[in-house]
Amino acid sequence: MLGCTYGNLFKTTVAGGSYQEGLSINIQGVPPGYYFTEEEIYTELMLRKPGQGELTSPRREADVPVIYSGVNAADTMPGFKNKGFTNGTPLVILIPNVDRHFEHIEQYQLTNRTPRPGHASYASYQKYGEFDDSIGAGFFSGRYTSSIVAAGCIAKRVLKDHGIGVVSFIREAAGIRMKDVAIDVIREKAAAYREVRKKYDPVYLEIFGSGRMKPDMRFFEKMAILADLEKRIPEIQKPEYNEKEIREKYGINPKLFCPDPEAADAMYREIIRIMNEGDSSGGIVEVVVTGVPAGMGEPVFNKLDGELGRLMSIGTVKAVEIGCGLEATRMKGSQCNDELRIENGKVRFLSNNAGGITGGLTTGQDIIAKVAVKPTPTIAKPQKTIDKVSLENKELAAVTRRDPTIVARIWPVVEAFTSLIILDAYIQHLGYQAMKPGK
Repeated sequence: MLGCTYGNLFKTTVAGGSYQEGLSINIQGVPPGYYFTEEEIYTELMLRKPGQGELTSPRREADVPVIYSGVNAADTMPGFKNKGFTNGTPLVILIPNVDRHFEHIEQYQLTNRTPRPGHASYASYQKYGEFDDSIGAGFFSGRYTSSIVAAGCIAKRVLKDHGIGVVSFIREAAGIRMKDVAIDVIREKAAAYREVRKKYDPVYLEIFGSGRMKPDMRFFEKMAILADLEKRIPEIQKPEYNEKEIREKYGINPKLFCPDPEAADAMYREIIRIMNEGDSSGGIVEVVVTGVPAGMGEPVFNKLDGELGRLMSIGTVKAVEIGCGLEATRMKGSQCNDELRIENGKVRFLSNNAGGITGGLTTGQDIIAKVAVKPTPTIAKPQKTIDKVSLENKELAAVTRRDPTIVARIWPVVEAFTSLIILDAYIQHLGYQAMKPGK
């Protein structure tokens, strides 16, 4: 399968499937000297995993990652303290699937001949024929996005060390739109949301909070813990949030991340209302990148805004807007242009309709992008479809596990993929600037 690699100097390759043994992430370009842990990666993965409540599929995937290679197995010399640190070789992370019980596989088998409208199941069958991995939608399932989140966790840490921050959130869901919130407040709410999820997540508490899985364990020791977890996954309870305490202490809705609490509550109610009708809903996710230098990116075919357009590689994303996006078509030049001034010897823009990018290069302003997320294709209403083998007309009513909306789970994927794009561009930028005469 082609098309599973992204990046030039920070290169990520993903593999696996929804009901295969798991997923894998191979990252080339990770600098030596970094110390990553499974716990750190899991705190990002738990934001997008299913089985968290009414807004996600009931599938109870643990999403516990295992760092497989790319770090030193021991201190390499007397006096060196580099055990567990990255060594410059490809960093490989595995995410085993632990909730793939046979009754669900049988449900997929019974419906796989009748493709779900709006899903890739018809097109993938045309491409791969009878060998198409259609159990749980295979590589076209939202399950694969855990690999992007794991890689993005690594990228975000490197960017943070260089003063670059990436934060994403739900701007709109089920037709409910949040009011504008300052970026500092969004960051605070994002940190609070992560803290709450960690505090209530049963897998985090059992595997990491208890110290059961430690970074210096051998691979087989870690896998033994996951083998035991697989047996008990159906018994593990979903998080039971003390919503009153969370709202008073953290000022967030714990079930979806929108930094405007009132809008988050309204979004939740509308998503549930639509779900109860047997339908699904979509929304808009926004991502903001701060601290980028001016002049980063490339012209023509590799414009940075064009690279951000690759966010459409995430399943269910149907459009990407940079800055004011489509609103630019309804503006005059005098309204759309971002005027410049010099204040205290520094350049200041009077607006940011360009979203921090002009000519494919960064202006030094915040990079702002929005992605449009379509409703979940799998719904409980009857839909017209076909038998893709016999080519007969059929009717389909979904029986598989499903999400009423993807918006509640896709924002960390957008944040992660944006981090991959920005870090790859940033490394190229540093290399190019270093080649200038006098450097």
